Amino acid sequence: MPLDTREEEPADKPLGSRAPDFIKASRTLHMSWRAGIFLVGLAIVVAGVIMLPLPGPGWLVIFAGMAVWGTEFVWAQHVLRWTKRQYHEGTRWLKERRAARKERKRVRREAGQDS
Repeated sequence: MPLDTREEEPADKPLGSRAPDFIKASRTLHMSWRAGIFLVGLAIVVAGVIMLPLPGPGWLVIFAGMAVWGTEFVWAQHVLRWTKRQYHEGTRWLKERRAARKERKRVRREAGQDS
């Protein structure tokens, strides 16, 4: 039985702006929207960086800022996809190690009882 039972996110999910169509229709409005998204994301990321040495969820806030940027910028969407893949690969690796450790303990326990 596979350890990782989550469903894969569709890889063909389109990249690019998630702005409403009426905003994309006007170049000026769309550029203003992008600037606003950039500034909000920047403020969140800066707050996260400040929280890194201080008490607080620094990395979580940084990833939240990246998610804000990911609503508008393709590069941020790529970073978030890479981060998700790394997270899932790391948790899969940890689950496999934990299962192997449990199996080794079980085998040692059974071997100790047979002696």
